[in-house]
Amino acid sequence: MGRRKKGDPVHGWVVLDKPLGMGSTQAVAKIRYLLNAQKAGHAGTLDPMATGILAIALGEATKTVPYAMDSDKIYRFTAQWGEGRDSDDAEGKVTGTSAARPTREQIEAVLPRFTGTLTQVPPAYSAIKVNGERAYDLAREGEEVVLEPRAVEVTQARLLASNADSAEFEILCGKGTYVRSWVRDIALALGTLGHVTALRRTRLGGWEEKDAVALDTLTPFMHSPAAFAYLKPLSTALDGIPALAVSGPDTVRLRSGNPILIRANLFARLKDIPGDELQGQVVYLHEDDGSPVALAEIAEGELRPFRVFNFA
Repeated sequence: MGRRKKGDPVHGWVVLDKPLGMGSTQAVAKIRYLLNAQKAGHAGTLDPMATGILAIALGEATKTVPYAMDSDKIYRFTAQWGEGRDSDDAEGKVTGTSAARPTREQIEAVLPRFTGTLTQVPPAYSAIKVNGERAYDLAREGEEVVLEPRAVEVTQARLLASNADSAEFEILCGKGTYVRSWVRDIALALGTLGHVTALRRTRLGGWEEKDAVALDTLTPFMHSPAAFAYLKPLSTALDGIPALAVSGPDTVRLRSGNPILIRANLFARLKDIPGDELQGQVVYLHEDDGSPVALAEIAEGELRPFRVFNFA
């Protein structure tokens, strides 16, 4: 007999407004404890100095984490000019100084160069693994960390405010974008040095600030049914994926991990997907009452499940 899992089988998402000074792993552990959940994970790390949306998956929702992580994000942040830091934020050691200070007009002029597809070198203090170890662990031990440049997408960048020593920005970006690298690089383009002093994630996919709950709001409801009012359905991480209702024998086969044929009645429900795009398309399958069944791929006229949701 296998060891009984600790906690309850809780499934869904908690969209937390992460407080300042708390790490993402610590926040996940706190939410897992508050809801007495067996399993938890998160969609995208926020540093301790960052606040805002940290989406925490519980139970079977952890199977949808990659889709949440792939979503676009909005960050609002402050760049401090005149100092470079080894972590590219206020928590790091000063590595250089500059007397140059960009004007609002100069910042506006270079912004177009920092939108679109950019090549970024991630900060040395990041969660990227180097030979099996986190880069930030190596950096803290005094080792030189060399990370490879990567392509990221910044769809929009806006200057919200500017004064002599700092500027406030907002960017809409894709997966893997580092705000700290963006600030470091735009500062260099402006002929100075810079680092991040404040950072807030205000959107993750379809979740916005108004959807997030403060930890102080949840804490009084520890192990209480009232806390579940803040639990969002597993499917909320899959808003960009076509959904299809299945029933009867189809549901049984899919829950067993077996494919089903796309018969005429099912094909009709997929009419919003162009025929030439059906092959390889991921579909979210659910029962008529909304109960999640599986994530499946369309291949050779079949729906082939590759993530089956098990609520037993």
